Amino acid sequence: MSPQPGPTFPDWPQFDDTERRALDRALSQGQWWRMGGSEVESFEREFAGYHGAGHALAVTNGTHALELALQVMGAGPGTEVIVPAFTFISSSQAAQRIGAVAVPVDVDPDTYNIDVTAAADAITPRTKVIMPVHMAGLMADMDALDKLASDAGVRILQDAAHAHGARWQGKGVGELNSVASFSFQNGKLMTAGEGGAVLFPDTDEYEKAFLHHSCGRPRTDRGYHHQVAGTNMRMNEFSAAVLRAQLGRLDGQIDLREQRWRFLSALLARIPGVRPQGGDSRADRNPHYMAMFRLPGWSEERRNLLVDRLVDTGIPAFAGFRAIYRTAAFWEIGAPEESVDALAKRCPNADAISQDCVWLHHRTLLASEQALSDTAEIVAGLVAAG
Repeated sequence: MSPQPGPTFPDWPQFDDTERRALDRALSQGQWWRMGGSEVESFEREFAGYHGAGHALAVTNGTHALELALQVMGAGPGTEVIVPAFTFISSSQAAQRIGAVAVPVDVDPDTYNIDVTAAADAITPRTKVIMPVHMAGLMADMDALDKLASDAGVRILQDAAHAHGARWQGKGVGELNSVASFSFQNGKLMTAGEGGAVLFPDTDEYEKAFLHHSCGRPRTDRGYHHQVAGTNMRMNEFSAAVLRAQLGRLDGQIDLREQRWRFLSALLARIPGVRPQGGDSRADRNPHYMAMFRLPGWSEERRNLLVDRLVDTGIPAFAGFRAIYRTAAFWEIGAPEESVDALAKRCPNADAISQDCVWLHHRTLLASEQALSDTAEIVAGLVAAG
């Protein structure tokens, strides 16, 4: 017997003639890479302005954005980068792939963001960067993190892959005087299929990053005077053209998702055994990359079965990220000298969340209130059934 049809949600990615015209505009330039066209530079200027940053550098993807930012900030062999244990693996792999040690720390059980006290306890003389991840678009405690970084003499790199358009006490991600990285992968809040960007408050670091992302070559070089050991992370003109169109509709989508999350989270909170992701009043604009909730006390297997059943009804549901130290990839390079059990003991919240968390794709929050009521009803029924 086939499952009954569930609620209807919008498709993702969303696009219209704005993207089609943008692609035609890029095509008609006759120059399809950033050094000859204008789309990438225009997108960088618009994206930086939207977030209140001094500079933006567009790159090939979000993982490269993290790697490039960390390299420019001085992370590498002999250094450590503090990362939340509950995050997508790119947060730690970016540090590990440039030779640094990724040090996982625990997260808050309500917001799923990095625990500032745990980060403070993990600082050593080798710590170069603390990397908060703004989980599902909810900004981490930037006040406490900035103070911690200042007192300890380390840097902050905001992993804002989920946080396009987020604000902290009225300030955009680029106004917080720290480097920030973004992803434009297919599921992200704005997308060109792949892509990334780094926001820099400092001109010198931006220029250094430009060299590293373009094979070490200055913009006007004609004699192959490569100044640093770089690589090719340049974004192409077509991706930038699409992202300019995506940026133009982002604010309206955020407004709708914020409204819908208030509606859905209230419904989820009424279901016995379901705990929606919490918030922080200082994070006064949350773009809601995911609609997340926990099922405290559930095993990973039981949670996964629930996710499968939700998917069967047409709800775009996913299991929460696995704690990074519970992946084989984490231990290949740049791991701390601790066992899995030791890290799990240090990160009990991350360990629990990775087993009992469910998230729904942000396109659910672009649907009607009726679709969200139906979603909550389905969740309630499946949770009750166990």
